[in-house]
Parts: sequence; structure tokens; C-alpha cells
Amino acid sequence: MEARAIAKYIRISPLKVHYICDEIRGKSVEEAKAILMFTPKRGAKELLKVLNSAVANAENNLNLDADDLYVKEAYANDGPTMKRFRPKAKGMAYPILKRSSHIGVVVAERE
Repeated sequence: MEARAIAKYIRISPLKVHYICDEIRGKSVEEAKAILMFTPKRGAKELLKVLNSAVANAENNLNLDADDLYVKEAYANDGPTMKRFRPKAKGMAYPILKRSSHIGVVVAERE
């Protein structure tokens, strides 16, 4: 049995969150929460919210015990990119890409 949670359209680059996802993948839920609480990056705060939501889904919807759960998958996919432009010299424009992410976590019961 596995439970999942997804946060969509988070205004942070997926690459920044992907590095933090690598840190918690495969760890127990308690260990992953401890890592995320003490990681001084903005993406860790967003990932912690999604992890807590996935654990709550497992407890409430599937009647799983939170102590037996581990992080089976953690990912940050590309969301839509907002395109903005800055003026440059000689009448040109410079594009600014404001990226967003879809952050997902899957927790499963350890056998």
C-alpha cells in the first residue's frame, strides 16, 4: 500500500527542489522529516509540507501506521514557466524565465 501527495504550481525552480528530493528518497519518514527541518533551503519547507500531507493521507485514507512508512518516491517536475522580459541596450529585450514546480511524494509501508 502506498499513499501520495502532490503540490502543484509551486513558485520555485524544480532543479532546486530536486537536490533535496535526492536526500530523502528511500529514508524512513521520521528521518526524512528531521533532514527537511534542518535543511536551510526554501524547497525543503515546501517538500516537508508535501511529505506531511502524504503521511496524513496514508494514516487517514489507508489506515497505515506512520512508524512503518518510508519515502518511496520524491520528485519535482516542471510546472509552467512564466516568461517576462527586461529591457536591454539598443532597444533589445532580455528574457527572464520564472519557473514553477509540481512536487510529489509517495510513501509506502516497509515490509
